[in-house]
Amino acid sequence: MSDRTAGFIATVHPYDSLKRDELARVAGSFSRRSFAPGDPVYEFGDRLPGLYLIESGHVAVTDRNGDSVSQLGPRNSFGERGLLRDGVAVTSARALDEAQILMLPRAEVIRLISEHRAIARFFDRGRGPVDRGSDVARLKVGELLSGKPVSCPPETPIITAAQMMRDARISSLGITEGGRLIGLVTIRDMSNRVVAEGRDMRQPVREVMTPDPVTLAPTALGYDVLNIMLERKISHLPVVEDGRFTGMVSQTDLTRVQAISAAGLIREVALARDTADMARVTARIPELLVQLVRARQRHEIVTRMITDIADAVTRRLLDLAVADLGPAPAPWLWAACGSQGRQEQTGVSDQDNCLILAPGADPAHPWFRDLAARVCDGLDACGYVHCPGDMMASNPRWRQPAPVWRAYFRDWIAHPSPEAQMLASVMFDLRAIGGEGALLDMLQRETLEAASRNSIFVAHMIANSLKHRPPLGLIGGFATIRSGEHRHHIDMKHNGVVPITDLGRCYALQGRIGSVNTRARLEDAEARGVISGTGARDLIAAYDMIQTVRLENQAHLVRAGRKPDNYLSPADLSDFERSHLRDAFVVVRGMQSAVGHGKGMLG
Repeated sequence: MSDRTAGFIATVHPYDSLKRDELARVAGSFSRRSFAPGDPVYEFGDRLPGLYLIESGHVAVTDRNGDSVSQLGPRNSFGERGLLRDGVAVTSARALDEAQILMLPRAEVIRLISEHRAIARFFDRGRGPVDRGSDVARLKVGELLSGKPVSCPPETPIITAAQMMRDARISSLGITEGGRLIGLVTIRDMSNRVVAEGRDMRQPVREVMTPDPVTLAPTALGYDVLNIMLERKISHLPVVEDGRFTGMVSQTDLTRVQAISAAGLIREVALARDTADMARVTARIPELLVQLVRARQRHEIVTRMITDIADAVTRRLLDLAVADLGPAPAPWLWAACGSQGRQEQTGVSDQDNCLILAPGADPAHPWFRDLAARVCDGLDACGYVHCPGDMMASNPRWRQPAPVWRAYFRDWIAHPSPEAQMLASVMFDLRAIGGEGALLDMLQRETLEAASRNSIFVAHMIANSLKHRPPLGLIGGFATIRSGEHRHHIDMKHNGVVPITDLGRCYALQGRIGSVNTRARLEDAEARGVISGTGARDLIAAYDMIQTVRLENQAHLVRAGRKPDNYLSPADLSDFERSHLRDAFVVVRGMQSAVGHGKGMLG
């Protein structure tokens, strides 16, 4: 049997990477069993003896609810997810016809993984990138902090504050009341506001501090620090957690880590004189995408950097418009939704945005109309094309006072029509870009609370999330587009990423999670028990795989001199990549089945 088995597995990846002697050993470890049509191979929850490999025939794999996950044919493996997790099956498998199935014992699978890099890489569904060292893009803000925070009360004399900075050898000081940050004073402030103006050094430091400075949380990316400093032309950034001052990051801290090219693009945007200047910057985003993918940056870092550039462009357009239009007739907030709102933009993105105005503001006022038109047209000129569905602030419907927005959400929640579900899906991903952030904060909290309490609305949102299905074919392959320009391709956005984005939004509703970023929603859903730890880890790994392949394909298109898009030909992938991508889609389909049956977890 070994010769027959050896000849077969030599054609199957990853065993085809083994040397002859090792291949013979592995072949001798396999056992073979025949199954009649309808025979079970294993059931959900069974203890798995090993890994299964189809030699002939076909096998149907279903989830715990009996829903189809996939149908597999010769040379396909199955059972590895449960086997390598805790040895318990997370699916059921049944022969569809006469089938010959090989089984490799678990101990042998573990040995192969530990001794052969190619085998380990095949079964590592995480597809982790190489270590990029202490790249600022990867560090958390908390990792940039050094030493304990130094602060003083607002009534501290200026001379005492200056002495504190001297003694601690620091260039800035947090001004706090009851542990909460209310201001910031720097060496430059001492020079420009004290010495240059001849102030009395006995005055309270409150008189020369910068009140309510921009802050970041310790969990934010270190890359955010560089972006904010460049855009706002500041050199110190306080770090605040739950309102309490926890430390200060300065430009000196950033010298410890590597500067990245995206920061240079943001710097150019911040200094742009007009839309044409910004368009020249955004035209280089595809080049940046290629560079980041080539460096194997994690997908969430790549999409975050690209979104940061869109944010900077939006804020610069807002600044230019306000400078020209003069003071606003009422407070306002510019918010992004869609992929920009979730900070998940790639090499191809349109714009989705809205204006939330203060209560009592006139949405028809020429100032707001002109602001929206200038910014939306400016974004279009910079490559963020007008939304095909007209979900933009230039549309009067999406340029309304906060009470109208509140009424919109109440109506969508109370009457979840297909349009309401679509609109709610987009608007639940809102993120403040410019203006008065408080106009959005309360609206988001109220909406999330009301939506999560309405079981009918949640059920409709779950049903809506199941409309986009992973592109799995009937017999172990992919369901590709059958005709048109993208024939034989799969849509990595609508059939790859969107199903996970929709699941993340459902979990956010169920767990009343405020995050809008998809990966953050999945992590928070696990932390709050909305989905199991194993289910969350599987889905996050699947999301990582799908997004990574999507970005790699976009970078490939750019290198070939084409515009990036979301269409991927499976034929362009290696056997290894096809196997991993297919497994990722299987996980997504299983999680969709779980949420569709009223369960938040899988396995």
